[in-house]
Amino acid sequence: MLLVIDVGNTNITLGVFDGFDIRTSFRMTTQVQRTSDEYGIALTDLLKAKGIDPSNIHYATIASVVPKLMHSLVSGIIKYLGITPLLVGAGTKTGIKVPIPNPREIGADRIVDAVAAYELYGGPVLVIDFGTAITYDLILEDGSFIAAVTSPGLRIAANALWTRTAKLPEVDIAMPDTILAKDTVTSMQAGLVFGCIGQTEYIVKRMLKEAKIKDCKVVATGGLGRIISEATDIIQVYDPDLTLKGLKLISDKNRR
Repeated sequence: MLLVIDVGNTNITLGVFDGFDIRTSFRMTTQVQRTSDEYGIALTDLLKAKGIDPSNIHYATIASVVPKLMHSLVSGIIKYLGITPLLVGAGTKTGIKVPIPNPREIGADRIVDAVAAYELYGGPVLVIDFGTAITYDLILEDGSFIAAVTSPGLRIAANALWTRTAKLPEVDIAMPDTILAKDTVTSMQAGLVFGCIGQTEYIVKRMLKEAKIKDCKVVATGGLGRIISEATDIIQVYDPDLTLKGLKLISDKNRR
């Protein structure tokens, strides 16, 4: 079995593949302070809780945007699972070309999403990841990663509202029944969610217009992506496991 790990700024998302089927997936909070033993024990306990025998994990692949915790995480995997994980980075076979001035600036998570979107849905494809940040990445028909847009995520925007104002409360991020809000909570939800929908539609249309692309698949992923994708026709596919699938595809390319 293959263990894939996506280390994000807020959460660490993990999945276990048996062949190309995802047997299970789970999340941990991203904590730089954890030791290798804490990561190792947490991983083995979570695997067992999901009905997976840790001894059946023979490979692991990691994409991370949090360098500070990688030493502890990798050490924990080596010590408790007995395997050395593949780290997605410079030199990793992905099948995606990055013809931009500094390819190393593109985060591993974005490359992983690009691989999955391109391999599974074809090109040209524009992949949107609604994570801590919202990322918009454009991949051409030949697999070239040509453009990347980054904006604050919904949780960052929401946190800014209630931490930088004296009277606005902390609210759940949810789709309100109407944009014509009549109370504080609903007005904040309307601004956050409908604002994000408007941003998404404008950025996608502007990227495709400037790239002179008329027919392009738009694929979304990320924890809050479902809320946005269900409210706009600009997104054709919502795939919550896109990043995990990308890690699986990259693992296969490099193991071969």
